[in-house]
Formats: sequence, C-alpha cells, structure tokens
Amino acid sequence: MAVLIFLLQFLAAVIFLPLHILSYLGLWDPFVKKLFPHFLTRFTESYNKLMDDEKRKLFKNMSDFSGPSKELRLLELGCGTGANFKHYPSGCKVTCLDINPNFQNFLSESQAKNEHLIYESFVVASADNMTSVADSSMDVVVCTLLACSVPNIPAVLKEVKRVLRKGGAFYFIEHVADVDESSWICFFQKVLNSSWKLIFDGCSIRRTTWKDLENAKFSEMNLRHINAPVPMKLIRPHIIGYAVK
Repeated sequence: MAVLIFLLQFLAAVIFLPLHILSYLGLWDPFVKKLFPHFLTRFTESYNKLMDDEKRKLFKNMSDFSGPSKELRLLELGCGTGANFKHYPSGCKVTCLDINPNFQNFLSESQAKNEHLIYESFVVASADNMTSVADSSMDVVVCTLLACSVPNIPAVLKEVKRVLRKGGAFYFIEHVADVDESSWICFFQKVLNSSWKLIFDGCSIRRTTWKDLENAKFSEMNLRHINAPVPMKLIRPHIIGYAVK
C-alpha cells in the first residue's frame, strides 16, 4: 500500500509539475493570493448552506462568554469573506484578522448584510504572530477552516490563549485527516495532499488538529468529530467545538 501511495503521489506531482515550477520561481503564490478570495467567496456560500445548522448550534451559547462589561469582544482568525458574521450575537464587537490583505475588500458586502454587529478593525497578520492584538483583550476567538493552512498550529493556539481573557472561549470548525487509516478517504488524502496544498493556498487535508487542541491544555474542551455534509469527500472529516481558557 505504501508503494502504491508513493507511485500515485509521484504521478500527481508530474501532472502538476508546471505549478510546482511556478511556485519554485515565486510566481505562483502571488497569483493564488489574489485569486483565492474569489474562489472562497463562492465556496463559502455553498459551504455555509450545508453547514448552517452545525454553525448555528455551535455558536448559540457565545453570549455566555461576554465579559464583565456585558460586551462581547470577538476576534475572528482567517476571517476570509465574513461567512460567520450572521451567527454572531447582536452588538458583538468584531475584530477581523487575516494574513491575506486581499480579503479586506470582500468583507464589506458581508458587513453590510450584518448590521447587528460592530466592526472594530481589520488586522493583517498571521494567526501565529498577532502581536498587535493585546493580551487578554478578547472574550471569544473564532477560527473556521484556517488550521489547515497555517504552518504552526501550536503557535496559533498559544496566541489564542494569550489574547483570550481567563474564562474566554475559542470556537473552531476545521476539516482534518480521516481518523480511519484504512478508509479510501485517508488513502486519497495521502496521495493528493502535496498537490492540494499547492492549488489551495497551503491548505493541507492531513492535519490532526484535534491533537494540537488536546495538547494546548485549555481548562475545558468540547470537541466532536463529524462527517460534514459537503460534496468533496476529501474534506468531509471535520472537528467542531469550543474550548475555554
């Protein structure tokens, strides 16, 4: 089986060789950074319809984590096109953070549709190094479909715990590696992962993010493995839940 996976990985690499060459020359990544927001706008529209019920159930207790002032200060990591805004509580103060500045223009439409929120700022930074966000300044941090593309998940979780106040919550929805090593999904995840990352702006379909969350030592962890109702089988394995600092 290992030999077959290696041969198919090699075949995939040959098929996508022109993209690998462009990436090596530094010409592919800037192109993807500009194109990806357009793709994500269409993807999140369909993804939200399919995951709307799961998101609604996940975020329904978010108001419980309001700070002493009764205001809810929320930081969304990898905010993308603002796909989660409609699920946030009314009056919530939202700070958006993304490493790709091209997303800022795409947020305005989502913000216009969600006037129940207060938008504080858009921060261009990596989730594993968001020094412009103060310690203990947030009641809630949200991260959906981001861990697949960050280079260092433990560093991101360390930053999340830094910016959260004590008793604050970290909400997450992430596609992950299939836990069943004998499944066809796991097989093709292994075969296609390298090429997938190249096409989808660093996104990996082999992340074991649940292990990183367990190792982060939150005071409380609520985590479920689910098969998301999405047509693309390679990203059906998901984890969903929230952790409390």
